This record gives sequence, structure tokens and C-alpha cells, in this order.
Amino acid sequence: MENSVIQQRIETFKAFGETLKGAKVYFREDWQVLYFDLQGKMFGMMSDQASEAAIITLKNLPEKNEELREIYPAIVIPGYYTNKNHWNSIKLASVELPDEAIEQLIETSYRLVYQKLTKKQKAEIEA
Repeated sequence: MENSVIQQRIETFKAFGETLKGAKVYFREDWQVLYFDLQGKMFGMMSDQASEAAIITLKNLPEKNEELREIYPAIVIPGYYTNKNHWNSIKLASVELPDEAIEQLIETSYRLVYQKLTKKQKAEIEA
């Protein structure tokens, strides 16, 4: 896949992450990644530069992560630098998982992190 297409996917997923209530997506200097943040908690991270190695890492239920790895063994791998049970990394150079499916996974990751927030943090988001 051409780098321009991968870069477009990166921009699409960054923009989608920013549409989620209370979420911020920004370049995290110390990790050199685009960081998906909800009240200081990570719900995703993604390569900021287009390349064949570009990935997005997202949280999901352990059984769902296993299922995705079995269905898409070439593009879904255990989470890079994260807990391998709860996080998967998805290679952005493949369209085997379309943008809509990855956006759904971003939303699932967001919801899983949102559920763990305190009542006060949830109230801040809803305000």
C-alpha cells in the first residue's frame, strides 16, 4: 500500500478519535506516537508517520482480541508495548480490516477505558 494511503488512514483515525466525547488525540513526544487520551488514560496509540510498519494499538476484551488474531493473523498482532491480553496492534498497511471496522475498534477501546473512569471523571466528560 502506498504511503499516501496509509497517511490518509492515520489522519482518518486521528480525526475519528477526536470525535469521541472527552477524547483527545495528540502527538506524545516521549513515546513518539499519536496518543488517544481520555481523562489521562490511554485508549489507543498509533504511528504518526506512514510506512509499511505503521500500526494502531487498541484495547479490547481478551476473547475478542484472540478472535481478531485468529481471523486476521497477518495484520492483527498482540499489542506492541502493552498487555498482550487486553491490547492488539493492527497493521495499517493492509485494508483487510476496513476503516469502518477499525473505527469500531477505536470506539470499543474508548468505551472500555470510559467504563473504568471514576464518577467524577465521567461527570466532567458529560458536562
